[in-house]
Amino acid sequence: MYEENDIRYIREPTDLQCGQAVLAMVTGVEVGQVAAELRNDRETTLREMKSFLRSHGFRISDTRVPVVNQQELPMFCLLSLETPRCWHWSLYCRGRFYDPEHGILDDFPESARRYYWEIEREEHTSAD
Repeated sequence: MYEENDIRYIREPTDLQCGQAVLAMVTGVEVGQVAAELRNDRETTLREMKSFLRSHGFRISDTRVPVVNQQELPMFCLLSLETPRCWHWSLYCRGRFYDPEHGILDDFPESARRYYWEIEREEHTSAD
């Protein structure tokens, strides 16, 4: 199970790198390395987000789920938020929002529409 203390908060290096910052928080890979692996230092797509997470040992749900209240969220998930300025990637883990633009929050950043995809760390078992 992914624990809240497993997440090191990372502020987005530029206004266009919220996705890279979220991926760095989830995987522990530095933001610059995330951008290099994606070959993208600007806005990230859902396909890029899912592919990166899966290639770094995480499962992410295929289904986009609309959400209104924090109580509807699973323990660990990727968020897509329609903020006043733009669509924005964010992260939720065990009651805390890790938002690369707004900081660590107790509730959603201001947003009109909200969606999530559940994330789980893949469990690897070693064969004896």
